[in-house]
Amino acid sequence: MSATPEHLLVVDDDREIRNLLTEYLSQSGFRVTAVGDGKAMRRALEGNRIDLVVLDLMLPGEDGLSLCRELRTRSHSLPVLMLTARGDEVDRIVGLEMGADDYLAKPFNPRELLARIKSILRRAHALPPNLEQADARAFHFAGRALDVATRNVRAADGLVVPLSGAEYRLLRVFLDHPQKVLARDQLLELANKREAILFDRSIDVLVGRLRKRLGDDSREPALIKTVRGEGYVLAATVEAER
Repeated sequence: MSATPEHLLVVDDDREIRNLLTEYLSQSGFRVTAVGDGKAMRRALEGNRIDLVVLDLMLPGEDGLSLCRELRTRSHSLPVLMLTARGDEVDRIVGLEMGADDYLAKPFNPRELLARIKSILRRAHALPPNLEQADARAFHFAGRALDVATRNVRAADGLVVPLSGAEYRLLRVFLDHPQKVLARDQLLELANKREAILFDRSIDVLVGRLRKRLGDDSREPALIKTVRGEGYVLAATVEAER
């Protein structure tokens, strides 16, 4: 672990869980801030550098899904691990679609939570710095435009196409690194590896789905091209609107 402890933000309305996680994670070498709702979460984010958020799904008022969506509008790189009392598969899928990096159902073993946190942080730190996403309101490319806030793509003919969470993340990777060949393992990491595996089992299927959304012919793609033996490349000039 680094000389400066990584800072975790725990957002859970259960005081006992907050106290338990604060004590356990602090003993494991992390700095921990624990709060009970979205308002306190925002204050903590404004006043601190946070390395990972542990976010409860079932919060009073603003729930964890809406807060996770808000976190993703603030940053595409801040890791989020969701907690919930419900182990429903639908909840897990929706949570990951909203941008969570991982999902753990209550009751859980603190050791498992610690292992998940360390795994997420390792993946985050493993990404090369030149592959981090840039902040932008919109991207213009090949006659199309991606609205970051709505996650919709507008085609040249004006047709608006909504993207799923996995499709949006993959497109963001390509738009942040145009005309750069990206290997499959890089794409899986950057587009959120767990989510990509959950929905598509392979990056190739996800690329195919994104091509279809963008109207790119999968048999002879002109936009997202396959580089045999290496990966994929976005063959377009991209303008970021900030």
